[in-house]
Amino acid sequence: MLETIVNFLNALLWGKLLVYGLVGAGLYFTVRLAFIQLTHFKHGIKVMTISRQGGDGGLSSFQVFCTSMAARVGAGNMAGVAVAIGTAGPGAVFWMWAIAVLGMATAMIESTLAQVYKVKDEDGQFRGGPAYYMEKGLGQRWMGALFSVFLILAFGLVFNAVQANTITGALERVFGFEPVYVGIGIVVASGFVIMGGLRKVARVSEIVVPFMALVYLLIASVVVVVNLDKLPEVFSLIIKSAFGWQEAVAGGVAYSVAQAMQAGIARGLFSNEAGMGSAANVAASATPNPNHPASQGFVQMMGVFVDTLVICTATAAIILLAGDMGAESDGIKLTIDALTSHVGDWGGAFIAFAIFLFCFTSIIANYSYAETNVMFLSGNRKTALPLFRLLVLGMVMFGAMAKISLVWDLADVSMGLMAIVNIIALVLLSGLAIRVIDDYRDQLKKGDMPVFDRSKFPELDGQVETDIWPENAKARANEA
Repeated sequence: MLETIVNFLNALLWGKLLVYGLVGAGLYFTVRLAFIQLTHFKHGIKVMTISRQGGDGGLSSFQVFCTSMAARVGAGNMAGVAVAIGTAGPGAVFWMWAIAVLGMATAMIESTLAQVYKVKDEDGQFRGGPAYYMEKGLGQRWMGALFSVFLILAFGLVFNAVQANTITGALERVFGFEPVYVGIGIVVASGFVIMGGLRKVARVSEIVVPFMALVYLLIASVVVVVNLDKLPEVFSLIIKSAFGWQEAVAGGVAYSVAQAMQAGIARGLFSNEAGMGSAANVAASATPNPNHPASQGFVQMMGVFVDTLVICTATAAIILLAGDMGAESDGIKLTIDALTSHVGDWGGAFIAFAIFLFCFTSIIANYSYAETNVMFLSGNRKTALPLFRLLVLGMVMFGAMAKISLVWDLADVSMGLMAIVNIIALVLLSGLAIRVIDDYRDQLKKGDMPVFDRSKFPELDGQVETDIWPENAKARANEA
């Protein structure tokens, strides 16, 4: 009965509503921002180079980038890509790319809004995200509460089950470890970190994520170089399969263009999270450099690029360059089998190790997203956090033992519901977000270091924290 309900909701959400909603929103924001993901790509890299510099009351942009990447880089990049290819053929990879390019503009909008409407909690830590800009920007606390519930279910509970499921699948496949013992180990390690709150999550992510991402990309690059002669054929297969110019077949099963599009968009969103509203929660925690909401938008825009167009592409290359692995390979097992075919048995051990670190950091980052929304529902008080942490750890244990297809389907439903609520809010608030981003770009054109001056946006009076975004900020900065 549960599987029937979940399958119906997924068919409705991903077969109709979100395919049009996400693509439409991404196209709309891309045009309104004059293709900012292309015209300001170089500037996004520049902002990243100075992102380690933070300030009092918040994390640095680099710490926030690593935390958001910790949530993004995990099951979606390794198992998710494999699921998309295994269930819909190579054409799904193209649609992952497409939704990522459009999603860069969406990420720019949502992270800028998260910065504009951020608040300080009782410990002086910045908090924010969709629930906050729905309440403050739209004046609709009920909408923020609805989003918070969906995010807590998705990231705090279901997605963490997905990550735990992927870890146990990898360790069982490679080393024969019993899922129950792996689950216990993940629960203990996760509990140790999440009890320290957002700052501890950020510190762990800042160390683990860059190291593992670079090592993974290095190995993928070696695989590509060794199989360089096959690369044009693989790229051609992806494009032809995406548009039905060539029948896509994997494991003896033929797939349609509609399947490729649906799987690619679903898995692409799960991986890069653009438009979902999740990364915006941690984006609000940063003290941006330059001190302007749009600068954090650039950082998160680059996060979508790195996640899908770099890391997911690396996984797709490993799988597709290995040839048809057969129908018996499923999820993370397909990625393990593909890399093993390229480099030998140690490839499987490496994937298992990488999956453990990537998915573990995803669990703790997902928790941080959910924590912000628990705080929103409780009026920025921490009384509900101990019980919520126990629920999170319980779902981690459940995921370690659950059936993979049901876990992924539950993730799609919860992700889809929160994405719908967030997209509506983004469209309604996009006028303000675009003006804020244009203000940043105007200052940039003049050769100035962008600074956010609230006096230029009188509609924000009474909506934003005056000690965070004061009036005449540029004049004060010049005087200082």
